[in-house]
Amino acid sequence: MTPADLQEATEAVVAFMELGGDILFVIFGVTVVLWTLIIERLWYTRITHRRHFRQVVAKWNAREDRHSWNAKQIRRMLAAQVMDRVQHSLPFIKALVVVCPLLGLLGTVTGMIEVFDVLAADGSGNPRAMASGVSRATIPTMAGMVAALSGVYMSAQFRRFVQIERIRLDDSLTLTEAADGTA
Repeated sequence: MTPADLQEATEAVVAFMELGGDILFVIFGVTVVLWTLIIERLWYTRITHRRHFRQVVAKWNAREDRHSWNAKQIRRMLAAQVMDRVQHSLPFIKALVVVCPLLGLLGTVTGMIEVFDVLAADGSGNPRAMASGVSRATIPTMAGMVAALSGVYMSAQFRRFVQIERIRLDDSLTLTEAADGTA
């Protein structure tokens, strides 16, 4: 990509952002935060989680007592620590996914109010001017929906990962039977 192509792309993005109004900058900011959290979760699940999971399983397997009430409580604590780390940013991701289309709707409503204000002041029934204003008003909705859809997909993937890891952790932290045959 040449510098001229980069400048042209930048100008197109700036023109789009100006066409959609101020709310597009807010949607952009929320989307940046959303994808920062998603990238952090991807980094954690691909790299850090595996090491932490192995450490917890090794810690559990190093215990001689894996059948008493105390051992069960320690197992529960270890599992809770792992699951807490796995689910760390997921509520924030889900909240931002919900906020994106709402911000888009806010942009649409404020844009339509501006269109009606212009029509009331001008008194004109110019269909071309109305179409331009309606187009400007609907751009934030589109932007909010696109941002939310990308987050919805990743949120579903993380939710599935959490379910799989919960099962895997339960299978890895096995309880042993006591000498009298009780678990």
